[in-house]
Amino acid sequence: MSTPTAVADITHLLERYAPEEGQGALMGLLQDIQEDLGYLPVEALEAVSKHLKIPLSHIYGVISFYAQFSLTPRGKNIIKMCMGTACHIRGGQMVLDEIRSYLGLNGKETTDDNLFTLEVVRCLGTCFLAPVMMIGNKYYGKLTTAKVRKILKSYQS
Repeated sequence: MSTPTAVADITHLLERYAPEEGQGALMGLLQDIQEDLGYLPVEALEAVSKHLKIPLSHIYGVISFYAQFSLTPRGKNIIKMCMGTACHIRGGQMVLDEIRSYLGLNGKETTDDNLFTLEVVRCLGTCFLAPVMMIGNKYYGKLTTAKVRKILKSYQS
């Protein structure tokens, strides 16, 4: 959950972008905020709206269009589990179920300790590795439930 300090936390980012840049600065500023805070808190978006003189509704439209943005806190490690055709056929659902079970997600996408966030995606472009997941920028392929447990455990140390 965001706090009133979110606006103070992004003051240095707002200063990088001149209000006159308006729409031209929006994507860069949103990306900077997400990188710094890990997500886009409401208070930060209100500050962006005021600073760039862009309606908050327009900012939400941009955020909802791009999958890279999140309105809720995300884990330190972002897991992208592919459920495209090749991954699905080669046991992707079993791997996905194991990830959820091992991390105790039970319908949530971020672990209670904020160490992991799970995102199900339709394609990672690595069908030859199916089933495949990414953690950060690293690909893990030809997954089994045993491999998944070992990989996730390595991120918990």
